Amino acid sequence: MDQIDSKILSLMHENARIPISEMSRMIAMSQPAVTERLRKLEEQGIITAYRVQLSPQKLGLHTTAFVMFKTNSCPDFIKFCEASPEIVGLYRTSGEYNFLMKVLTETTESLASLLDKCNVFGFSSILIVLSTVFEDKNLLSRDI
Repeated sequence: MDQIDSKILSLMHENARIPISEMSRMIAMSQPAVTERLRKLEEQGIITAYRVQLSPQKLGLHTTAFVMFKTNSCPDFIKFCEASPEIVGLYRTSGEYNFLMKVLTETTESLASLLDKCNVFGFSSILIVLSTVFEDKNLLSRDI
């Protein structure tokens, strides 16, 4: 991967719907060359998907929390998390807690209800997000 690939990926990170014609103008390459580079980045598994970014607040999800969770029943807990739409991220961690969940709910009451359901699997420590300074930072910003 070279500087041109990094620039293409940065542009795609900012706007995955950017037209190839606009991208080719911004990096001074032909459209077929940019298309070919994108294809290679996909084949190499560097680009894994193209997604839309949704606003949780506009969808009525006003409470974001990170929940550290300790369980002795990992497979059952993972199944529970996969089936719970409020849990949008699940990370296996080291240390006292073996999981970190990212949870989006409508209210703190609905967060409490979810946590009550989690209690059968173990115990948790909750961090409620007061504000988001930044999220989904460009992984290549340090290279450009």
